[in-house]
Amino acid sequence: MKQLFAILLVGVLGLPAAAAPLSTSARTVIPSAIQQIISVDYRDLRDSQTAQALRDRVMPDNVKQFENALRSVGINPDKDAEQLTFVSYRGPKNGLLAIGIAQGPFNQKDFLSKAKARKIKPAKYQLADIYPMGTGMQMVWLDPSTILFGETMALKGALDVRDNGAESLASNNTINDLITSIENSATIWSVLDQQGTQNMVRSALGEAGSITNFDSVKKRLLASDYLMNFNNGVTFDLNVKTSDTVTAATLSGLMQAGVLYKRMSGTPTEKLALENTTVDSSNDVVTMHFKTDDQRFQALLKSDLFAAVSR
Repeated sequence: MKQLFAILLVGVLGLPAAAAPLSTSARTVIPSAIQQIISVDYRDLRDSQTAQALRDRVMPDNVKQFENALRSVGINPDKDAEQLTFVSYRGPKNGLLAIGIAQGPFNQKDFLSKAKARKIKPAKYQLADIYPMGTGMQMVWLDPSTILFGETMALKGALDVRDNGAESLASNNTINDLITSIENSATIWSVLDQQGTQNMVRSALGEAGSITNFDSVKKRLLASDYLMNFNNGVTFDLNVKTSDTVTAATLSGLMQAGVLYKRMSGTPTEKLALENTTVDSSNDVVTMHFKTDDQRFQALLKSDLFAAVSR
């Protein structure tokens, strides 16, 4: 069973993160049809051994691939990047595509000089110069401190937003409003669209969801966001936006049942973690809050609860 606490902390990362907001250049290439955005403040990450342990243990393969792609062109995310943002969006026939956006004090002139010396010529698409990364991915300099990268179809879909009139993030009011409300607030933040939220909550409830009336509220879950901070221990906050106060109250009860179920059936480490977990609702939003110290959180990372979702 995919247990509640692990799914909410890391399962949503696998669908897979930033005290710095998305830059103007980054926003110009993010499509409207968002499934999930994760933003990671790598400056904060470098200062927290607990955050690094979380990343190393549960980071999804696609995030690792993005990091390796940057390394292939001489950019070390652990040292050079200030912020990495990972975007999955719905492309043609509703298929999922993924792009990465790196921000930091990169040496663009050095990169271009080395590319020229190696006789690497960029491919032209719209207004952009697309460079190969040697990992099956491509990259584009959006400005001297911002790099867009991903596989060709995903990359071109993002460039179409900036250069060819495709719908942008600005036209998705629900997701855009969520981002604006949280992007300055955490080392790791993420937003999910309606379908992503529904899948996440259903998986998170696990067996508790099968014995409750989750299906009756599923269609009224609209979007969600979560934040993680690593100052003075670890805090995790999840917010699920629903269509109305009744739905929020019902979902809050379902999630409380899920927490109670895991408190009864989990390991001692998991039970201790869930003792510090609260679920509540206010108006049309359900909130979940978790806080613990670094030592207990590191122990939780080694538990079966995390292992179940990080294989």
